[in-house]
Amino acid sequence: MVYIASWDEFVERSVQLFRSDPTSTRYNIKYRHCDGKLVLKVTDNRECLKFKTDQAQDAKKMEKLNNIFFTLMARGPDVDISEVTGKDQVDAQPTKKGRGRKQ
Repeated sequence: MVYIASWDEFVERSVQLFRSDPTSTRYNIKYRHCDGKLVLKVTDNRECLKFKTDQAQDAKKMEKLNNIFFTLMARGPDVDISEVTGKDQVDAQPTKKGRGRKQ
């Protein structure tokens, strides 16, 4: 189990791993607060891909990866993931208006 250094390579290889065998692929997230480390692991019992980070900005990347995996699980492994982004839910929410004076 070797850690992959590049985030883009980890995402690409983990999506390929999921598409090759979607029924036995697992995705695991582990966070250790005392160390401040986040470890992501994707495995299918034959191949194991791991990514480790201690950067806070990588949490947004992890959220995007979650959205990719949720889309692949819900729609099937043949869906195009280039249109999956984390902003879909934010854009869909209505904006709040302030309580101003009524005229």
